[in-house]
Amino acid sequence: QVQLVESGGGLVQAGGSLRLSCAASGRTFSTYAMGWFRQAPGKEREFVAAIRWNGGNTYHADSVKGRFTISRDIAKNTVYLQMNSLKPEDTAVYYCAASSIIRSSIYQYGSSRLYDYWGQGTQVTVSS
Repeated sequence: QVQLVESGGGLVQAGGSLRLSCAASGRTFSTYAMGWFRQAPGKEREFVAAIRWNGGNTYHADSVKGRFTISRDIAKNTVYLQMNSLKPEDTAVYYCAASSIIRSSIYQYGSSRLYDYWGQGTQVTVSS
């Protein structure tokens, strides 16, 4: 089992920044990739970004490319999502997820079906 705890959400004005953190514990050695997803009210959960745990390859959704950056600190078993130039449409609950499934391409981690473990989510609200 892998436990994931997100933090760093909150209320910010449009154009502002937030950094989300996701601390992993438990059987973290089985983690092959980690990702961030988000879900706005009345919408389906959507992919935001993913990172391969070893190697650090990253993949960002087009909607956040150039504004959000995913990174990880292996020593701290923590993955981050730096969010800049936030827009009201970024308002959502943000979820951290971990995958123990091996895929050759980082781009395959855009699918929520590859993730075994999920955090409880953290609310991000961007006011206009």
